[in-house]
Amino acid sequence: MASILVVCTGNICRSPMAEGFLRRDLRERFPDGGPSVMSAGTIAWENAPAVGESIEAASERSTDIRAHRARVLEPELVVAADLVIGMATEHADATTAMVPQSRSRSFTLKEAVRLLEELPALQSTGTFDEGALKARVKQAHGLRVGGFEGNQYDEDVVDPLGLSVETFRAVAWEIDTMCTRLLDGLLGARDTVAMSETNEEAGP
Repeated sequence: MASILVVCTGNICRSPMAEGFLRRDLRERFPDGGPSVMSAGTIAWENAPAVGESIEAASERSTDIRAHRARVLEPELVVAADLVIGMATEHADATTAMVPQSRSRSFTLKEAVRLLEELPALQSTGTFDEGALKARVKQAHGLRVGGFEGNQYDEDVVDPLGLSVETFRAVAWEIDTMCTRLLDGLLGARDTVAMSETNEEAGP
């Protein structure tokens, strides 16, 4: 099964929210099954729960991460992933330092979004295609090594640990938005008009 790995530092703030948002959106896009999603931290405290502010901010965005338990980033997780998404540059760098051959499929969240949005747009077929996901990741890396210039001043998602719940809400909004754009670029944008018509036909 295709898989996406999300990485941050402690695996209790940013990456659990990103994991939750991606899983939520993937269930909506592919009811019959899509890629698996998991997260890990470079210095995680194994089995620690997500912090309360992340749980609250995610819940406000229709995502329940109360069952999350932190895991330490291990080489086998990186090897198994078809796409590795770091919340910040240091996390993408950590995965490639751990598994050098993962460089072609390791990105920061914002880097991946920018690269994918530079490629020709896709339209979702409503059916998950593992080969298409891998091809899209390869294309994004090809664009990167070909000289694509991102934004070196805006590559990282801010670490909200220890800050106000309002900061967690702002970070959750940014991660949620970026995760939607990531999936649009990776697997094709959903036909929102068709979805709206389907919902209207289904009724309340």
